[in-house]
Amino acid sequence: MMASTETMKEFETKNFTLPVDAEHKATTIHLLSVAKPHMRAFHLSWLQFFACFLSTFAAPPLLPIIRDNLNLTATDIGNAGIASVSGAVFARLAMGTACDLVGPRVASAALTLLTAPAVYLSAIAESPTAFLLVRFFTGFSLATFVSTQFWMSSMFSSPVVGRANGIAAGWGNLGGGATQMIMPLVYTIILRMGSANFTAWRIAFFIPAVLQTVLAFAVLIFGQDMPDGNFQQLHKSGTKHKDKFSKVVYHGLTNYRGWITALCYGYCFGVELTVDNIIAEYFFDRFNLNLHTAGLIAACFGLANFFARPGGGLVSDLLAKKFGMRGRLWGWWIIQTVGGLLCILLGLMNSLSGSIAVMLVFSVFVQAACGLAFGVVPFVSRRALGVISGMTGAGGNVGAVLTQLIFFKGSQYTTERGITYMGAMIVACTLPISAIYFPQWGGMFCGPKSEFSEDDYYKEEWDSKEKQEGHHQASLRFAESSKSERSKKDQCAVSAPPASKPV
Repeated sequence: MMASTETMKEFETKNFTLPVDAEHKATTIHLLSVAKPHMRAFHLSWLQFFACFLSTFAAPPLLPIIRDNLNLTATDIGNAGIASVSGAVFARLAMGTACDLVGPRVASAALTLLTAPAVYLSAIAESPTAFLLVRFFTGFSLATFVSTQFWMSSMFSSPVVGRANGIAAGWGNLGGGATQMIMPLVYTIILRMGSANFTAWRIAFFIPAVLQTVLAFAVLIFGQDMPDGNFQQLHKSGTKHKDKFSKVVYHGLTNYRGWITALCYGYCFGVELTVDNIIAEYFFDRFNLNLHTAGLIAACFGLANFFARPGGGLVSDLLAKKFGMRGRLWGWWIIQTVGGLLCILLGLMNSLSGSIAVMLVFSVFVQAACGLAFGVVPFVSRRALGVISGMTGAGGNVGAVLTQLIFFKGSQYTTERGITYMGAMIVACTLPISAIYFPQWGGMFCGPKSEFSEDDYYKEEWDSKEKQEGHHQASLRFAESSKSERSKKDQCAVSAPPASKPV
């Protein structure tokens, strides 16, 4: 007990490079810093996610070559695209629970290493079935998105968590745009070195495979789970309660808000994944472009993540500063709905220049909506943060799978008609955001309940015995810092002295 107390004092007096709150979460973000633990975790997380995104979507920009080599039909290509995002549905659910139990560092590095062999094996695929399988298993690596969001929510305080989540995920998602340029470029370089067409694309897959492997080891060696240390260290010292798997999962699955964030995220991030799979081939076939030009245009969609998703996180934080959680919800609904309308318009465009222009604006809105989504997610549950993050992330993949199954598999719809219908689904599936309600902060249309505090909300996840043993203390510290989610009006009402009563 004495050792535990001494360890706790050591943590409480630890010096951090960045200013921190009561949970030792950073209250600012310094993008040019790599200081441990906050900014080092930030850079390691997005770089690892970038590598996984690069690997998962390495095939689409080379599809015009791969389909001739492996004799792929339109159905084969559609199935492979669906496979690339379907495996991550289950992986993301598992990743959320793993983060809650063993921490984001070990969980993410393990998955990245386990999926790297599938990227290497892409080089020896000889049939449509083999191609589908390597894309399926490579896609599991997209679950590192959940560990990225969990890690950022563990390292950064409420006032900046939207920005931290938005930038880390946005820069990671850049891999989906970068691969549209990198893979054709690598393929061209290998061709010029003397390789045959059908050999060059295979060699090109070693680039994302090696990058993914290196970054997995970097996360494992140089990363840190929490501001005060790694999960194993904190469990041994008694500083962090080692939670039960069943209770973590229960509190995640029984929180209806997590199901709504999963559905709505399916039609922002899910749409992004779908577009990553179809957009290069769409421009190549519809406007008779060459492979390199189609890849460059397609890359613009993913590269917008550099500023669009972080911008969404920033907008979420700014809205929360003035309007509280209700501002975050309204912002998410507006931005995602506009994105849906732009998607409808994209499918209706008949000119190359018009399609490019609309695609660029559409990409900004749909990716900003992803940033706004994860401005809300960290507040749904403190105890089951990983499960909620996993559910929401998995929802993104489910949305991608369903959208590709319905609109882009086979020849039932033309690609442009499928894009239009996808936009209509975005608008419809964004409406449930209006049903998210936090009793301590309110929802889009209703204000907060009187006499219901942040402490009340987050304490509900712990039973009386757990409270007596003090396991809920971390939730109480989080509740204190999350009071920033009150609107300015509510903050003023709470801080105002009560009116004096006449004697």
